[in-house]
Amino acid sequence: MDEALLRDLSPQVLGVLVRRGADFAAAEDAVQEALAEAVRRWDGGTPDEPKAWLVTVAWRKFLDARRSASARVLREVAVHREPSPGPAEQADDTLLLLSRCCHPALSPASAISLTLRAVGGLTTAQIARAFLVPEATMAQRISRAKRTLAGERFEQPGDVRAVLRVLYLMFDQGFVNRGSTGDQGPGDTDLAAEAIRLTRQLAASVPRDPEAAGLLALMLLHHARRAARIDPSGQLVPLPLQDRSLWDTAMIAEGVDLLQHALASDLLGEYQVQAAIAALHDDAASADETDWPQILEWYDELARITPDNPVVELNRAVAVGHVDGPLAGLRLIEALDPGLPRRDAVAAYLHERAGNRAEAARLYVLAARSAPSIAENAHLLKQAARLNRTG
Repeated sequence: MDEALLRDLSPQVLGVLVRRGADFAAAEDAVQEALAEAVRRWDGGTPDEPKAWLVTVAWRKFLDARRSASARVLREVAVHREPSPGPAEQADDTLLLLSRCCHPALSPASAISLTLRAVGGLTTAQIARAFLVPEATMAQRISRAKRTLAGERFEQPGDVRAVLRVLYLMFDQGFVNRGSTGDQGPGDTDLAAEAIRLTRQLAASVPRDPEAAGLLALMLLHHARRAARIDPSGQLVPLPLQDRSLWDTAMIAEGVDLLQHALASDLLGEYQVQAAIAALHDDAASADETDWPQILEWYDELARITPDNPVVELNRAVAVGHVDGPLAGLRLIEALDPGLPRRDAVAAYLHERAGNRAEAARLYVLAARSAPSIAENAHLLKQAARLNRTG
């Protein structure tokens, strides 16, 4: 039994049922029943058209469930003829299914969980481990998400931007939390890698959307540094101190190529701009060779595209600090909400560059209290201790 094949086909079959008008929860139940039947019947060999086989069985399971619900439902489905597998079933339903999972009525956490379950083909246990929550908690979250979508009909894909946003959040959560509790064990889910896989599928289904390619490029350009981001002891290594020989140059090249093709469309979006900034960091042979003036130009463009975005303004302050001096960067930070995540950490960094070591140490300790991961908390406290020792 090829478990990898079943995992790959599961979301494809689910997408077919959703496109035919099946309710999301009922469609997933039907697909799970079809997969269970495949496990029982494919021991003798996989059929020539495994996807068509699963679609046929899953659709029958779905219709059987509807017929058993009530006589009224029986009259409704009696007019349906089961479509025979063929060219129509080869349509890419990735965007349709992602649109359903990323419905605006769902919270980001629920949208990510449902996407991993329905499109990623992961088990509830795997998703729970990725979110560091009990399996029962994750099962309830996914069930609530399905109930929220009950009765919704998605004949056409929804807003691609909403899908991109969920995939970006999924990647960010996986990238930030990777290493925060030690290396992942066998069977654990790498959220960042899964986000990249799903974004590849999405980019292939909307080849003329430069922002989908831009997001994929952004993920790859960050993911390429991952081996250098956490040291063997589990400590976070900031970008300037990373061993750049550990960076994945092939992944960087792919990201840059995707970005160049996206920028050629002349339809600039926020993910393309962020990818351009990441590419400039990846292109530098050392931290001292980073092209901060060009990075600042891209942050100016990002601020234009996403006005009143405090996170963008915070990151732009770092670039300003490198180009115009740390005091100029600190003046920009003063205008930002004191409760903004990472504000204290950035202020500490700029104060240290300005020579204000005592204030930098104080801010590093303050930033550690709201750090999003164990690794980042330890890193910030380590910076404070270093300054206090040498101050």
